[in-house]
Amino acid sequence: MKLILIGAGGREYAMVKRLAVDERVDRIICIPGNGAMSLFNNVKCIDNISATDIESIVMFAKEENPDLVIVSPDDPLVLGLVDRLTDEGILAFGPTGAAAEIEGSKAFAKELMKKYNIPTASYEIFTEMEHALSYLEKVSLPVVIKADGLALGKGVFICNTIDEAISAVHRLMKDKIFGNSGNSIVIEEFMTGIEASVFALSDGNTITPIATAMDHKKIFDGDLGDNTGGMGVIAPHPLIDDEMMHKIMNSICIPTIDAMKKEGREFKGCLYMGLMLTADGPKVIEFNCRFGDPEAQTIFNLIDTPVLDLMLSVSLGSLSKLNIKNKSISACTVVMASKGYPGKYETGFPINISDTEGKPIPDYIDFAGVKLNPDGKLVTSGGRVLAVTKTGNTLKEAIDNTYLALETVKFENAYFRKDIGHKVL
Repeated sequence: MKLILIGAGGREYAMVKRLAVDERVDRIICIPGNGAMSLFNNVKCIDNISATDIESIVMFAKEENPDLVIVSPDDPLVLGLVDRLTDEGILAFGPTGAAAEIEGSKAFAKELMKKYNIPTASYEIFTEMEHALSYLEKVSLPVVIKADGLALGKGVFICNTIDEAISAVHRLMKDKIFGNSGNSIVIEEFMTGIEASVFALSDGNTITPIATAMDHKKIFDGDLGDNTGGMGVIAPHPLIDDEMMHKIMNSICIPTIDAMKKEGREFKGCLYMGLMLTADGPKVIEFNCRFGDPEAQTIFNLIDTPVLDLMLSVSLGSLSKLNIKNKSISACTVVMASKGYPGKYETGFPINISDTEGKPIPDYIDFAGVKLNPDGKLVTSGGRVLAVTKTGNTLKEAIDNTYLALETVKFENAYFRKDIGHKVL
């Protein structure tokens, strides 16, 4: 089979790493890919086409005639890449643009949940900064303020004081720190509980949960500092047992997929549910329309079913025939970032790995913000540079193994959290 994979981050690297060794796969073309992906023998990166250049991707796919195009990031999904590929008769994994709006617009998602009684925090939506600021005068603190559109996982502000809330509104709607994503904002109640990430596949008819995880969004230890795209993950989630999963599926996942179908937005792909496990039961924080990053790097170590089978069964509408199996182990992922992320940071530093295990790159590393120098050396090129993932028979063992593996990876100005998973041990 010939595959085209859209994306360039650690999530996409985790996919490539598994697809490249699948005996059914002859060739993978990554658009744009990253420097580490090109190290696989059967992988080629087309780095002069961006993941959001929809027409160029469609034209390229028509010329290559792949067996499957995997659209991984949120941006091209929201822009309707799957629609365009489907119109050309090209099989693609991922939701349509209309279905991807469940992530592309937090306002749409909140209105959908309100209409179909899917549990979430109470909220108000604002398109005028003055109205938002007036509303803040009567809310209870803390309060959560979100950019309506996509913001690389960083568009959420938890405000403990009125000054913090006013600043968040100004940054989103006046300073436009996330561009047009802040033209509309959502102000919602602050929910207390334990956060959880739950992933399910849907082919439009069948819905199958595949994994649970706990993400760590804040940049500093102790869950302090700014939000990031994610600094670490543990899986499975320690508080989601069979009973809790049953509640999540019946009160959130199934009703959401059904609601999307009723709205004429049939969802086919990976539904990522960001949840708060509250005293009143699980409630939705937000939806994503794709695999998480760095959650994918974690959960793919626990799913004992080939990644290609997951994606083909969704795209072909045959998910009901797939028996998805999970390993009875735990996994921990820790992200190594450039010092200064999610703010300003320097790049171009060589990445040194002392443990090669007989291979150029150990399997426990997933590369994200890297490029390949002409001399064949990987150097840093982004904020989140790479992720290290290890498994264990227990969560503690997985965490210990991951932090031991981190000692084998070095680059200048490297930063990582030292407490991933510790709060639940």
